[in-house]
Amino acid sequence: MRNLVDELRQIDALGLRRHRRVVELAHGGDRPRSFCSNDYLGLAADPRVVEALCAGAQAWGAGAGASHLVSGHCRVHDQLEERLAAFAGFPRALLFSSGYLANLAIVSTLAGPGCEILADRLNHASLNDALLLSRQRFRRYPHCDLDALEDLLARSSAEDKVVVTDAVFSMDGDIAPLDRILALCERHGAWLVVDDAHGFGVLGRTGAGSLEHFGLRSPRLVCMGTLGKAAGVSGAFVAAEAAVIDLLIQQARSYIYTTASPPALSAALIKSLDIIAREDWRRERLARHVSRFGAALRMERWRLLPSQTAIQPLIVGANAEAVALSDALAAQGILVPAIRPPTVPEGTARLRISFSAAHEDADVDALVAALHAAERAIA
Repeated sequence: MRNLVDELRQIDALGLRRHRRVVELAHGGDRPRSFCSNDYLGLAADPRVVEALCAGAQAWGAGAGASHLVSGHCRVHDQLEERLAAFAGFPRALLFSSGYLANLAIVSTLAGPGCEILADRLNHASLNDALLLSRQRFRRYPHCDLDALEDLLARSSAEDKVVVTDAVFSMDGDIAPLDRILALCERHGAWLVVDDAHGFGVLGRTGAGSLEHFGLRSPRLVCMGTLGKAAGVSGAFVAAEAAVIDLLIQQARSYIYTTASPPALSAALIKSLDIIAREDWRRERLARHVSRFGAALRMERWRLLPSQTAIQPLIVGANAEAVALSDALAAQGILVPAIRPPTVPEGTARLRISFSAAHEDADVDALVAALHAAERAIA
């Protein structure tokens, strides 16, 4: 029998113990400045989204009561799927309760018998788990190494091939070269599955995401976007050709056997999509914060990774030092938890700093000042 207490002690000894932080979400007062949220556009507390959520609950109740295929698929779910498909630029879209469930569904459904899956080594954990659950052969190529990917595609003898990649990598903040990856997929007859969790709502002329950012359209594309980050609410969607969506409905276990999300969330998300499409200033303000931060920060001991996205990773290295830096910032009223293995590779513990359109210039300046002070103070 496993000794669970000893396992927990080992986690402590490695500096990897995780703790849940109870936060106060109310505005005003002495709440800390948070730079760890994925609420990139500041919509999670937008009064219009909150009002739409309340109205949706009054109209549809607190829950769906069943899976989509039984009796839980309401008219407002259907309306949101239509809006998401049009906004993302695909024929169809399908709602899921989370991005994790959506990624499991896509990979397990597309990767049929005899398929080979090729995946970026730094993909999100949900995609890595999807590889294992697919029960098909998979290979992982070095991060954004297109020569390695092309070689794997060229040497594959599989009749069906699926390439899987994050669009914006959640811990490094860099953007995959999706235009070049799609060209490889079309040349070698492969599907391209794109996890756009951190691009949807933020990138592209209208905020439609990473595919709009690159100007990509193809019947070989399958896109997953989350709705609890830039969209500010909860859930996820898959956008693709009609046949892909129909097959997901028929075969994706994480869709078939999950209770539908509360209809009120769909009502809130329809309002959120309206705001994303209409209020370009949110994306512009977010970009200004990123530029302001990069221009002002001068680190000698720690290294800021190059990123043009809202995700700004500061590499610290040692687990204990990353925790010490996080604690030093918390003492100054700034919340940025340390990210440690296995979420990131060994020796690359970091602060994953993320910006939001809800931040003010003064917030960005306070973060920079606090980091400079912490670098001087931590021995």
